[in-house]
Amino acid sequence: MENQQHARRCLVGLCVVGWITVTGAILRTAPQDEGSASSFDRGFRDELLDRTGSLPRLRSLLISIDGELAEEHYYHGFSAGRTANLKSASKTIIGILVGIAIDQGYLSGVDQTIAEFFPTHLDGPAKKAITIEDLLSMRSGLETTSNRNYGRWVQSGNWVQHVLTRPLVDRPGGRMIYSTGSTHVLSAILTKATGTSTLEFGRRHLAQPLGIGLPAWQRDPQGIYFGGNEMQVTPRAMLKIGELYLKSGVLGGRRIVSEGWVHASLVPRTWSRFSGRQYGYGWWMRTMAGRRVYYAWGYGGQFVFLVPDLEMTVVITSSPVPDEGRRWYLRMLYELVENQLIPAAVRAAEGAP
Repeated sequence: MENQQHARRCLVGLCVVGWITVTGAILRTAPQDEGSASSFDRGFRDELLDRTGSLPRLRSLLISIDGELAEEHYYHGFSAGRTANLKSASKTIIGILVGIAIDQGYLSGVDQTIAEFFPTHLDGPAKKAITIEDLLSMRSGLETTSNRNYGRWVQSGNWVQHVLTRPLVDRPGGRMIYSTGSTHVLSAILTKATGTSTLEFGRRHLAQPLGIGLPAWQRDPQGIYFGGNEMQVTPRAMLKIGELYLKSGVLGGRRIVSEGWVHASLVPRTWSRFSGRQYGYGWWMRTMAGRRVYYAWGYGGQFVFLVPDLEMTVVITSSPVPDEGRRWYLRMLYELVENQLIPAAVRAAEGAP
């Protein structure tokens, strides 16, 4: 493969799909219909391959515009059939499943208190007042189980009980306290409310309607599927999830999640004191290149970016293994989206050369 230098070239009336090697990274470029709204110019593509090929942690980059796959590249031995560990982007999928459970009547709404599900784990009226919305938006008020507390939590004998017995460090509904435990409690709630596992519920009501796979992933000591980490799906599956939200919950003519839930998920509910970015129900929000962008974000550089103004979805997966260059690499990804991908999509939409 090292000697292959065939890049995708689109000529008048002809598109050829091939392979290209950039600094040792094998990339595959997806076919694209001539004249589609997702067409990028050749100069953009050459620049894109040159820039992304120099990122050693990068594993995949996919771009769709208005539901049409415009770019699809894989790096460093990764391929379309391999799943990616979403890390904390798993929280976004758990949030979607909560919305579907509400849509279908398994849950009464985001104001439902968690005391209905865990009456014996909650001491005091303040904890009993914590709602599903508080968990979705990271405003439970409970001490975090992430960062320095993560190891102690996942080594405990009962993950849900460990989360719910943490001390309150703020009032429920107060400031954002990022905690993977909050999303894990949502997985436990889904299990109790639906009478099936989070995996089976996710397969039946999200994965199968989308036509994607949802492999089994890690469970806690009680058998609850990890809510908020370790889910693994292919980059193309991630793209479909993004497109589902851009289409307000309908994909392929089928309603999968309500329009109301999609919109509610993307309303800013709080913000991070560390990054300054807003957060909804499992989705982060920021402005990039003057446009509102919503994104699922997982450790190490796992992303699903939504740019509604351009009907654009961008999926990026990366090595989830930590290293010293992680923060630099993350900045490079944000700059790639803001300074290269969004401007190129604007030019394509305007028909500019």
